[in-house]
Amino acid sequence: MQQNNGLDKNQLIIFALFSMIIMGAMFYFQNKQATEQQLKEAKNKTEVKQTAPATATKPAMVTNLNDSVKTTSIQQVELKNKELTLGISTLGGQLTTVELNQYKAYDKKNDVNDKKLLLFDKNNSSYGFQFKDKSGKTFNTKDLVFAPTQNGNSVTMQANVNGAVIQFIYTLLDKYTVDFNVKTQNLAQLVSDSKADFIWDLSARQMEKGRSQEQTHTEFNYAFNDYKSFDYDGRTTMEEPKETLNWLAIKQQFFAMVIEPQHGFKNTHGSQDTVDEGEFVKKFNFNGQVDLAAGELNQDFKWYFMPLDLPLLKSYDKNFDELLPLGWSFIGTLNRWFFIPMYNLISSWGLAAGWVIFLMTIIVKIILSPVMFKQHKLSAMMRVIRPEIDEVNAKYKNADPMKKQQETMAVYRKAGVNQMAGCLPGLIQVPIFYALFRFFPNMIDLRGKSFWFAKDLTAYDDVIKLPFSVPLLGDHLSIFAIACTVVILIYTVMTAGNIQQPTQEGMPNMKVIMYIFPITFLFFLNTSASGLSWYYFVSNAINILIILVIKYWILDEKKIHAQIQQNKTKEPKPEGKFQKRMREMMEKAQEQQKVQQQSGKKK
Repeated sequence: MQQNNGLDKNQLIIFALFSMIIMGAMFYFQNKQATEQQLKEAKNKTEVKQTAPATATKPAMVTNLNDSVKTTSIQQVELKNKELTLGISTLGGQLTTVELNQYKAYDKKNDVNDKKLLLFDKNNSSYGFQFKDKSGKTFNTKDLVFAPTQNGNSVTMQANVNGAVIQFIYTLLDKYTVDFNVKTQNLAQLVSDSKADFIWDLSARQMEKGRSQEQTHTEFNYAFNDYKSFDYDGRTTMEEPKETLNWLAIKQQFFAMVIEPQHGFKNTHGSQDTVDEGEFVKKFNFNGQVDLAAGELNQDFKWYFMPLDLPLLKSYDKNFDELLPLGWSFIGTLNRWFFIPMYNLISSWGLAAGWVIFLMTIIVKIILSPVMFKQHKLSAMMRVIRPEIDEVNAKYKNADPMKKQQETMAVYRKAGVNQMAGCLPGLIQVPIFYALFRFFPNMIDLRGKSFWFAKDLTAYDDVIKLPFSVPLLGDHLSIFAIACTVVILIYTVMTAGNIQQPTQEGMPNMKVIMYIFPITFLFFLNTSASGLSWYYFVSNAINILIILVIKYWILDEKKIHAQIQQNKTKEPKPEGKFQKRMREMMEKAQEQQKVQQQSGKKK
C-alpha cells in the first residue's frame, strides 16, 4: 500500500537538481510509449464507437435475463438542478451523462472554455454490480434494462431477473451530490456468493488546455480508516487488498468523480493507462467488493461530481480536501494558510487575477526583505574582497588545494564575511517555489481567468505558435515563460560576478552552470501555468531593482572596503561550529592525502 503521511517522496528534490528532474519528467511524458502510439489510437477509436463497455460480461446463467430487453425500449431520464444535469439510462440503470452546469470545458478550436463540461457522456463511463450465480457464472447489472419511475428529482430504476428484483434509486441533491440507493429482493435465490463486485470503467475526458499538466493531475484518490487516512495513485495499478475504502475518486485537474459506499469497498484493485492523443487523457478500471446480507444487496451509495474548491471540499467533512494537491507537509500548509487566503483577500478587492498575483509577489518580497537585504549586502562585500581572494589564488596556485581553500576561508573570516549566510535566502525560497508550483495549476479560482495574452492563468499561453513540435518545448512558445527566462538571466549576469571560479582541475565552472539554469527554466515554464511564469517574472524583476537600489543608493562599497580593512586589523572572530567542522574536515582530508602520497612513493 502506498501510504501517504503528507510526504510526497517522488517530489523530495533539492533545488540544484530541480531543473534536470523537470526536464527528464517532461521528456518522459512527451515520449512515453512512442512505439505503441498508433496501436493505442486505433484502440481508443474502437472503444469510443462501442455502445456498451467491452468489459461487461454477458450473463450465461439464463437466456432470458430481462423480459423487457429491447433496443427500442432503452431511454434516458433527466434530473437537473442549478449545479448538475444528469442523464440516467435504462440500459444498466446507470448515470451516462453528468454535466456541471456552472463550469465550461476547454475548446481547442476556439482556444477558450466554452464547451459543456461533461464528466460522463458518450459511453465514456460504465459501472455496475457483478454477481456470481449458483452455477458459478456471472451476470452484471450493466447488461440489464431497467424500467424508470420518476418523481421530481428522484427516479427509481427497476429490473427483474428470473424472479429477483433489483432497484437503483437516484436522488439529485445539492452540493454536487447524488444519492444512489441499491435494493434487491429474492436475489438470494440466484446468487451463491456473499459479495458482489462493483466495476467501474472510465475514460477521463480532457477538460483543460494543458494536456500533459492535466494528465499529471488525473489519478486515483481514496480514503480509508474511517475517513482519517488518504492516499492516491498516479501509477499504472492500484492495489488495496487489506483496507476498506470509505470512498474512491477519479480526480482530474479541477474536478473529481467520487463514489462513496455505505459500508465501504473491500479487496479493491484498479488500473490506469495514459492516452497519448485524442479527447481522453487517461483510462481507468476499478473493482471493489461490497458485502451481501443474506444474499441481498441493500446498501446506500453516494456519487459526488464536484469542482475542487477548497471551502466546498472541507464542507463535506469526509477528507475530500485532500483531493486538492496543494503539496505535502509544510508546502501544503503554506498554500492552505498563506497563499490561498492571501489570494482570496486581494481578489475580493475586484482586481483582475493577474494584478492579484502581482500584489501577492510584492507582499512576499516585503516579508522576505530583511533576509534578501542581508543576501545582497553579502554579495556587495564579496565583490569588495574579490581582489584579496584573487591574490590568494595566485599565491597558492601550485600549492595543495586544501591549503588554498584554508587560506581563502581565512580571508573571509578576517573580513567578517560569512559565506553560509548567502545560502539562507535560497533555502527559504525553495518551499515557496514548490508551494507556488502546486498553487497555480490547482487554484480553481484562477481557471479560465485571462491576463494580457494569457487566456487562462492555470495553463500556458501560446500566442507564438510553431509550425513544428520541438522536443521538451512543444509546438508553441510562451511569452510569459520567455519574459521570465530573460529576467532570470539578467539577474544571473548581475550576481554571477560573485561566483568564485574553480581552482582545481576537473571542477565544474559554476558560472556556466548558473547561465544554463535560466535556460532550463524556459523548457519547464513553457508548458506550465502562465500564472507561475508571471509571478516569477515579477519576482525576479523586483530582485533586479533591489540590487540596483542597494548598489547605488544604500550600500557604499568604499565604506564596506574600509570596514573590511579595519576588520583585518582586529582579532578574528572565533570560528563558528560549522566553520570549525569544515576546517577540521579539510585538515583531515589533507592528512589522508599526504599519507596516500607517502605510501605511493614507498611502493
